[in-house]
Amino acid sequence: MNEYLRPTDIIDYDHLEVQRLASTLAEGTSDQTIIAKRCFEWVRDKIKHSGDFKMNPTTCAASEVLHHKTGWCFAKSHLLAALLRANRIPAGLCYQRLTRNGKTPPFTLHGLNTVLLPKFGWYRIDPRGNRSSIDAQFDPPHEKLAWPIAIEGEGNFQEIWADPLPEVVAVLRGYDTWEEVRAHLPDRPF
Repeated sequence: MNEYLRPTDIIDYDHLEVQRLASTLAEGTSDQTIIAKRCFEWVRDKIKHSGDFKMNPTTCAASEVLHHKTGWCFAKSHLLAALLRANRIPAGLCYQRLTRNGKTPPFTLHGLNTVLLPKFGWYRIDPRGNRSSIDAQFDPPHEKLAWPIAIEGEGNFQEIWADPLPEVVAVLRGYDTWEEVRAHLPDRPF
């Protein structure tokens, strides 16, 4: 379980501002489910999705996402994992493979989180950010993710990763603007 609790260069909850926010979100309770919900809702609602809002710069590490208040789904999941781990709640990264336009290939990865909740076990949550067609919620044991699997070739990866996939990091570290990232969204076949 230690790998789902440790800081890394990307899930950098040892960064002072990430620690401060994690502490603020846990104020007044020791209930891990309540803390996890607060962390999820904060990232979902306070960090703008780079593609939706056409925002730069491209962020990757949790501290960068927090500083710039923007990130792609992957980067937002890095911040959420950092906030959860800072509160000693085991958190991992998970991915879906989706079509880019919701109808036909090409495909792209979509990043989200999984959190270990005392009463529910591993539970997937999607901090991507809501809009008129998306309603991701924290409602254990029911999953309410941003995107349903609807097209042949789409699916959920079953693995729970302690670290981001290398192809995700390569895109987030390799391109500076939201347009460049959108043109090079990562994919991984099943």
